[in-house]
Amino acid sequence: MGLFGKTKPEVDASEKKTLGRGVFRKCDECGATLRAEDFTSNHEVCPDCGTHYRLSGEAWCELLLDPGTFVECDQGLLSSDPLGFVDSKNYPDRLVASRRKTGLEDAMLTGEGSMNGRPVQLGCFLFRFMGGSMGSVVGERITRMFERGFEKGQPVILLSSSGGARMQEGALSLMQMAKTVAALRRLREDANMPFVSVLLDPTTGGVAASFALLGDINIAEPRARIGFAGARVIENTIRQKLPEGFQRAEFLLDHGMVDVIAKRHEMRATIARFLSHLLD
Repeated sequence: MGLFGKTKPEVDASEKKTLGRGVFRKCDECGATLRAEDFTSNHEVCPDCGTHYRLSGEAWCELLLDPGTFVECDQGLLSSDPLGFVDSKNYPDRLVASRRKTGLEDAMLTGEGSMNGRPVQLGCFLFRFMGGSMGSVVGERITRMFERGFEKGQPVILLSSSGGARMQEGALSLMQMAKTVAALRRLREDANMPFVSVLLDPTTGGVAASFALLGDINIAEPRARIGFAGARVIENTIRQKLPEGFQRAEFLLDHGMVDVIAKRHEMRATIARFLSHLLD
């Protein structure tokens, strides 16, 4: 009983659990509980320990390019279902569900803008669409981006975050590996324009096995997972324990697969510095 004989209203246990949801976030690495706004305003980097969480492709465009210069290209490309693929649900239904959930057409954002006044072509994987998997549409958008760089004499910057080739498109997905690399060759050898590859967490499978590690400069974020097969798959295959930190950016840097590791706040300046060295 409360004051004046009135009963206090009880708060449902499930309602208690939702208090603060969306207001506070806990860092998985250091355990700090901070305002969600502190992560958002810090470009999804934990202010306490510096752990890098996934940043959307749209936010990357804002972070890297001069304000108001980004223009999206190659809109309206939609995946089809040439194989009639069915797993737990058929592929067209999976695509429709992903589009409704994310508001995206597919897992790649491409366009052009400027960085410190220099015209560039920029592409960003959109991991929230089917894990950033590379199907025909993703491969086509990347290919067209390399071709625009070739035609306009502009460098290309590509930020990769992907689980690899999209299994629902089978061999057509694997074909994108060769198709994109062929377009990259024209950019580099025929137009003499650089390709800056930015490796985010995770960069795996057919994406890592094709263009992602072929940059004139390969830049990785701290602790990003980069590799072809997963670590557990490799251990089960070779029946050996892998080294500590295997497939993390720092391991790849030590073994010559990555040129530099850049924190998110330093990424724009790092890319701009390399472009200046390569082009000026």
